[in-house]
Amino acid sequence: MIDVLTPEQMRAADAQAMAVLGEDALMRNAGLQIAGRIATLAAPGTRVVAFAGPGNNGGDAFAAFAELGPEWDCAIYASPAQRVSPARAAAEKRAREAGVAIRVLPQTPREAESAVDGAVAVDALFGTGSRLPIPESYRAAALALDCRRRPVLAIDLPSGVDALTGAAADVCVRATETVTLGAVKPGLLLDPARDFVGELWYAAIGIGEDVLRANAAGFAALDDDAFARLLPVRAPAGDKRGAGAPLIVAGSAQFPGAAILCARAAARAGAGYVTLAAPAGACRALRAHLVEQVVVELPEDASPGAVIETLLDLSRHNGAVAMGPGMSLDDRTGAIVRGFLARNQLPAIVDASALFHLAKHLDVLAGKRVVVTPHAGEFARLSGKGTVAEGERVDRVREFVARTGITTLLKGRATLICDGTTTHVNATGTNALATAGSGDVLSGMIATLLAQGLAAVDAARAAAYWHGLAGQYAGRHRAVGVVAGDVIESLAGALPAQDPERRAFEANPRRGLWRVV
Repeated sequence: MIDVLTPEQMRAADAQAMAVLGEDALMRNAGLQIAGRIATLAAPGTRVVAFAGPGNNGGDAFAAFAELGPEWDCAIYASPAQRVSPARAAAEKRAREAGVAIRVLPQTPREAESAVDGAVAVDALFGTGSRLPIPESYRAAALALDCRRRPVLAIDLPSGVDALTGAAADVCVRATETVTLGAVKPGLLLDPARDFVGELWYAAIGIGEDVLRANAAGFAALDDDAFARLLPVRAPAGDKRGAGAPLIVAGSAQFPGAAILCARAAARAGAGYVTLAAPAGACRALRAHLVEQVVVELPEDASPGAVIETLLDLSRHNGAVAMGPGMSLDDRTGAIVRGFLARNQLPAIVDASALFHLAKHLDVLAGKRVVVTPHAGEFARLSGKGTVAEGERVDRVREFVARTGITTLLKGRATLICDGTTTHVNATGTNALATAGSGDVLSGMIATLLAQGLAAVDAARAAAYWHGLAGQYAGRHRAVGVVAGDVIESLAGALPAQDPERRAFEANPRRGLWRVV
């Protein structure tokens, strides 16, 4: 599990760790980890330049450059500070002794550009306690730190990013990599900050796991190890229904593809027996594409009550339900959706068209083991509160869950999963997932994990993480044109135990550095 702490929680954890280890030890540890990442961006002999602010974020740059040694051509342009911490003063002394050139922070765009020209640059202007916008005296330096012109490593977070909300100021450092210290800050996983963070690395600096866990509350994120622990393992003597038997209620004559993708994804996510119930008009297309899954026809001339009874009878042989992908938006379908969900006792994932039919009727889900998976537009209608601004997503999803009691997965580049206790931020994914049917794939995956016994929040966050890995895997193997079917076929290969790239991440010891995004 990735430790995700707000700035306030991070300050409390820092204080507790300093009481045990001392501030100097923590800064030395930070310097070692940062130096390790600089060495991957800059070969020995490369010019490396840092812009350092007046606080301990700047001190971390001194600590890192002191560790690099004479093989690198190092210079730090530092903001004058009336008072510095003893740890920073010690780091500055070590840096000077190591031959690091120390100069005054440039104040004009021309001076700043000249300082970093031809260099690998390090952003050490501000830490998690910074306030937006960036002060005028630092704007020239921040503008020069732009990974579109040179490699840039940000210490803890790019200057100009809000560590809590992910908001970005009008002037904001755009980093190639960010090394976040002690714990991941939630803003680094949210938009629009993701556009500025680059590749995100977590650096353990000696703060004990017990201290981090004691201070972490409100946010969480999976890593490869925690994801792997969530995935159910088939029993050696298990049967096909015991391996997971979801009932998928999806599709229509107009949109059979959504149902096909949902059912195939459920099977590829490990289900042993997938049943798809769909209107009769869609079933010819469904059977042409689904060989291993059972397709059950729902008569289109039957009353809603009769269809509901058929679905309830089918569900007696299943472990979970997925409802919504590709269904019609007419009143009859709405009556079926609401009537079935009101009487269904299985864990369920509700998505797409079913969410349309539940707006103003969320009472049918009260007390149920359900996860809803809206995108922003669906959530605006479902919540009854209108359009969701980017900076409001966390607050809005928390308010919705507190009001309804429904576990919610709010889709987006930074997908949020909230159960009323914790907001889980998904750290995987890629723009390759921005393709028709991607959400239907996710629904099928969640249905399988629910059928295998996971709680709603665990099924949602594990499926979101896996879905993101599969998108990344598919994108690596197909430079353009990734479609939802590619994501399905990438599920097995994208598992961390199978994917060589993910196995390389696991090789980084927990006490050191590893990649988050």
